Amino acid sequence: MDRDAASIFPANRERRHAADGLSRPSRQKVKHVRQSSSSQAPDEAPTAKRSGTIQSISIAARFLNALAAAPGPLALSLLARETGTGLSTAHRYMQSLIKEGLATQDAATGLYDLGSTALNIGVSALKRIEPVEIAARHMKELARKHAVSGGVAIWTDRGPVLVRWYRSAYFSISSLGLGDVLPIDNTACGLMFQAFLPKETIGKARRLQPSHFRGTAAKNDLLLSIRETRWAELTSHLLSGVTGQAAPVFDAQNELVCVMTTVTDLGQLRTLEDRHALLYAANAVNKETNGGQAVAQHTG
Repeated sequence: MDRDAASIFPANRERRHAADGLSRPSRQKVKHVRQSSSSQAPDEAPTAKRSGTIQSISIAARFLNALAAAPGPLALSLLARETGTGLSTAHRYMQSLIKEGLATQDAATGLYDLGSTALNIGVSALKRIEPVEIAARHMKELARKHAVSGGVAIWTDRGPVLVRWYRSAYFSISSLGLGDVLPIDNTACGLMFQAFLPKETIGKARRLQPSHFRGTAAKNDLLLSIRETRWAELTSHLLSGVTGQAAPVFDAQNELVCVMTTVTDLGQLRTLEDRHALLYAANAVNKETNGGQAVAQHTG
């Protein structure tokens, strides 16, 4: 503190304010520097940091969403306007996206569009997520209305795995639940996967399953019938009087995405509607996913 400043304060307060007098300007300076730094790029303000997200990824997603929503390729100026950024920021992000294959730029026109990597991500999302969610929605409703518990299974290296499971208030098997691996040979769900997947894929998974999961390998004529009707049903295969049913779900390329499956006490299937509940649900799901041929009418 200089002499002029010292003369302002009484002697009994000089020591108490000396430290403040030295430190206060430095704090103000730091605050001013931080404000100046953040004001240099208003379109990249660090608001995302407070929410625990990575800001650069959030901004990049804005460019990808703009390209996805557009009816065709976009000029850089339009991208900047749609994303609320400056031209220099837009150019920098687009070059990064091009480098990763998420975007592309036409050499003749200079227009930007989605790249091959973005296409691959979109196709993968369509295959893996949307049909499963659609199937899950129908299975939840089915379990609510009928005396069946059921869910949705996807294929893994160890066989079918339940990724959705809904217990009925009227009938439930407590030993089945979310994340369970199902037997390939002893369940309707396993047979459905066998009917549509390559033998090599099935064989690898069978070897990884517990010995008590393994049963007699399905005959070719049975698998052919399941493939043609897109329907599998087994009774008393795991528990006496319990019936398991399975129906496939396909994507727009007619590839198997998941299997819808139910279990119920045979005595609970009182009406034709109860017995065919899964069939109707599977047909509705495949219609939504553009999954090709409907499940054949089952009359058993």
